[in-house]
Amino acid sequence: MNQLAFVFGLLGNVVSFMVFLAPIPTFYQIFKKKSTEGFQSVPYVVGLFSAMLWIYYAFLKPETTLLITINSVGCFVQSAYICFYLFFATKNARVQTVKLILLLNAVGFGMIIVLTHFWASDSNRDDVVGWICLVFSLCVFVAPLGVVRQVIRTKSVEYMPFLLSFVLTLSAVMWFFYGLLRKDYNIAIPNGLGFMFGVIQMVLYVMYKNPKKVVQEKKQKLPDIETQIIVIDENKIPELKEQIIDVMKLGGASVGIIPLVPIHVDNHILGVGKAISCPV
Repeated sequence: MNQLAFVFGLLGNVVSFMVFLAPIPTFYQIFKKKSTEGFQSVPYVVGLFSAMLWIYYAFLKPETTLLITINSVGCFVQSAYICFYLFFATKNARVQTVKLILLLNAVGFGMIIVLTHFWASDSNRDDVVGWICLVFSLCVFVAPLGVVRQVIRTKSVEYMPFLLSFVLTLSAVMWFFYGLLRKDYNIAIPNGLGFMFGVIQMVLYVMYKNPKKVVQEKKQKLPDIETQIIVIDENKIPELKEQIIDVMKLGGASVGIIPLVPIHVDNHILGVGKAISCPV
């Protein structure tokens, strides 16, 4: 293996491992609340599928030890996240997660193995699996576009942490050069796209990290309301008795507006979604 490619692959392993640890704060919150409410399992199931797919691809290619190591770690970490999620999830969330695992990681991955084994020849099997990995990785890297649109629309980077965007971009750079130096474009192309999206996210962060209020709320001057006396015809309207109205106590607090945000997983903007982390 090219020594420079090995260096980039090794650095890619280190950075990708850091990306895998990004969801820890999320699961700490789940542990504290003893509930998965507000969080989804999709990013972890997809992350597990991605790691499984790249391991399969790596076994079909020579000298891909670095791909196997980091994605093996990815399989272990994502599986641990999923088990943790299932432990605290509600019955409905647990059922949905199990269905997704069976559909994607069991049936989907199984069909890929069977079809590529019987329909693809030994000489081009790695190319077929590589194209599948490439297309899937492109979908993963395109997912954060929803977050980019949200940032532009709201002019706020509240839901796009700079550190996470930077680490994901750094990971994409490492794997891009690893694939480029090995002339493995199934790795280089999606990570090149990931690098571009990462740069866009960081530029947006610099632009909107200290947003100025573009639209200032104008104080609405309420017209003076004079006392109005309503004369009620006692003959037409029966006398009103005391009415007891149950009112929700606001405790003097003003009502805030809860912003609609895209699915936030593991501080990755996939997605979701976590932008979903994909090591290669």
